[in-house]
Amino acid sequence: MSLTQHKQTAERLILALLILALAAALWMLRDVVITAFAAVLVAVLLREITDLLHTRLRMPPGVALAGAVIIAFSVPIGAAWLFGREVSVQSTLIAQAIPGAIDRLGQLLDPIGIGDAFRHAVQNLLDPAMIANRVGGIASSSIGVILHLLLVIFGSIYFAAQPRLYRTGLVKLVPPKGRELAGAALDTVGVALRRWLLGQLAAMALVGLLTGVGLLLLGSPSALTLGVLAAALEFIPYLGPILSAVPAIAVALVHSPQQAVWVAGLYLLVQQAENHLIQPLIQQRAVDIPPALLLFGVVAMGTLFGAAGVVLAAPLAVVFYVLVKQLWVREALHTPTPLPSED
Repeated sequence: MSLTQHKQTAERLILALLILALAAALWMLRDVVITAFAAVLVAVLLREITDLLHTRLRMPPGVALAGAVIIAFSVPIGAAWLFGREVSVQSTLIAQAIPGAIDRLGQLLDPIGIGDAFRHAVQNLLDPAMIANRVGGIASSSIGVILHLLLVIFGSIYFAAQPRLYRTGLVKLVPPKGRELAGAALDTVGVALRRWLLGQLAAMALVGLLTGVGLLLLGSPSALTLGVLAAALEFIPYLGPILSAVPAIAVALVHSPQQAVWVAGLYLLVQQAENHLIQPLIQQRAVDIPPALLLFGVVAMGTLFGAAGVVLAAPLAVVFYVLVKQLWVREALHTPTPLPSED
């Protein structure tokens, strides 16, 4: 083997070791990585509002960014101020209704012989000692959650203020011959995330509105709170709609099994409308991720990153899907495939 071949082998070995070291470091810092990604996602929204204010209202870039920050963070604060008390009261009513719903469901299960087993399982789940342990764990981690939220807020502002700076920095980490492709891939991911996020926010608003109005028409208590919950959990694919339906059905079950059936039917109808009408219309220019890929993406992200991974599974899947299409399918396999930045 010649000296040149030895040198090439050594360079490849060093590169492989560096990649493994980077992967290990990212795994050890996975909490920071997922927090940084959340900040990037919020920055995408801030940048969209900033560009809108800058182009439509002719605001200077710095003023437009300040306006975007005020708008983005004042909307949830304003909603909490307007509806917070009502939501708090309705949440209390929901919590009070759950024991009655459990008892009613146990009675319905008695004829088939599993009512006692159901009650026993729920009693173990709601055991005061277990609840105290969970509350203690939540309290001990609350400071960490607050710190991560602050990191997301301030990180998103920094990312939105100078997106080109961070894009250039990432591109420079790539060898010179691959920098043009890396820059194009980052731009494509940016377009995909922006379209997906705007579409998802619109879908969440429509689902929350349809659910709240439907529950109100059915005479279900706490319609406002349950509508807000449905909108918020719509961000989580597959699991979110199920989690939002459980308290609504439990509250309805206190009144009658028939009411619970109507409420369950409403949630099913809203989800069918969301799957076959709302999402296709809103996300038609975004990334069309295959359902099975998104489903297992939720499982994978939950396994890797815990609850935060489940919440951010959909946008993470968007990033991975776009990168695979551009870097592997198109560039490595030379197979034509559409990208969000090209339509």
